[in-house]
Amino acid sequence: MKKFITLAVVFLVAVVTLTAQVADMTNQAKELYNAGNKLLKSGDYNGAIAKYDEALKNSEDYRILYQKSIALKKLRKYKDAEGILLRCIKANPDFASAYNGLGTTYYALKEYRKAIDAFKKFQEKSDNPKLKKRANLYLSIAYTKLADVEKRNHNNDKALAALNEAVKYNPYDASYLMMAELYTDKGQFQKALEAANNALKYRGKRSKISKGAVYYYKGLALKGLGKKEEAKRSFNLALTDRQYKQNAKYELKMLNR
Repeated sequence: MKKFITLAVVFLVAVVTLTAQVADMTNQAKELYNAGNKLLKSGDYNGAIAKYDEALKNSEDYRILYQKSIALKKLRKYKDAEGILLRCIKANPDFASAYNGLGTTYYALKEYRKAIDAFKKFQEKSDNPKLKKRANLYLSIAYTKLADVEKRNHNNDKALAALNEAVKYNPYDASYLMMAELYTDKGQFQKALEAANNALKYRGKRSKISKGAVYYYKGLALKGLGKKEEAKRSFNLALTDRQYKQNAKYELKMLNR
């Protein structure tokens, strides 16, 4: 079976500067914190970390810890960022952005179950509708990536369970495409057809999934349901995809016998 899905997801991490809310820091910590933020914005991540470390000697403030975690992630030091974010949450358990940061960190570390737990906490702690919507998207992506891992390990039932959770949070086209493949493999062709149709329905202009892949699995589902002519139409549409062209040709040959 050819690989049909690439989960190339970039989580955007905003540099959250809270200079207007640092009155409760000591003057020295505040000065170092603001200096670190300037260095962070300029791209001097090591310099920023040095300033944050100096600030933390004066104050174990959650804002300093959070900014340090961003600098560490910019340097791809994800395990270090994990530890700092856990300290940040300990310092302020209600700071929603820390859970988001922890979720994206676990995602980068390929610890998808931990990422899911962190994103759920992010959603729980957020009172901003836009942030809750973002949490839904991140949860959908993390569940889909978890499903991809389970599928590679031949745990198809677990993969399908993860995919069904994914689409509860966000109608992600990649989730539906993987569903279509897995339901086809299980011989559950009606569910496979519904999944393929949803993949087409929610496929956006910037989608990472192949349209030809969707039509290929839709064709297999229709073939399994005995809808020969409809299956042919789907396989003909799949011919436009280089990756699925040969597979679609083979299926059309079998249907035309």
